[in-house]
Amino acid sequence: MMKSGIITLCLALCLTVAVTASSDSNNYYGKTMPANLKEEKVTRVRFFLHDILSGQNPSAVRIAHANLTGRADSPVGFGSLFAMDDPLTVGPERESKEIGNGRGMYVSGSKDMSRFTIVMYADLAFTTGKLNGSSISVFSRNPVAEEPGEREISIVGGRGKFRMARGFVKIKTHQIDMKTGDAVLRYDATVYHY
Repeated sequence: MMKSGIITLCLALCLTVAVTASSDSNNYYGKTMPANLKEEKVTRVRFFLHDILSGQNPSAVRIAHANLTGRADSPVGFGSLFAMDDPLTVGPERESKEIGNGRGMYVSGSKDMSRFTIVMYADLAFTTGKLNGSSISVFSRNPVAEEPGEREISIVGGRGKFRMARGFVKIKTHQIDMKTGDAVLRYDATVYHY
């Protein structure tokens, strides 16, 4: 009789634990609620990104490279990985008003310099004006050699006013020094957001 009482008690405890665990598992996953999103907006922003590899105070630095792919005539050999903290300005001149920074990484993804392409991830953050505290995130292939036309990269997210952003950026090279790799790029962003 004592054994059957203990077995009954153990079964009751196991059943209680199982019921408690199954009811708690619903809380773990949360509840799906309607998104209640406002009407989607479109914001267009133009700025210039200064990617400076040379000098005493570069805004982008190589943090890794493959030993076999570097060429003496290329500042950005195939497989080179760069960290960037590039200023964003209103105009193409370096002395133009700074409105933010582009921070992230890019890797040289082409062996043939005539078809030079980078793959980049960057958070383009605004630090002044009505977009202060907001940013757009890009993650895309950037076919740099597709000049003289514009090239396009993807907007995959954002922060602040650009939370849940999507869209694209048209990039045009304003100025480039092929010996140093220094470049000034015009960014025309079309940002869809809520």
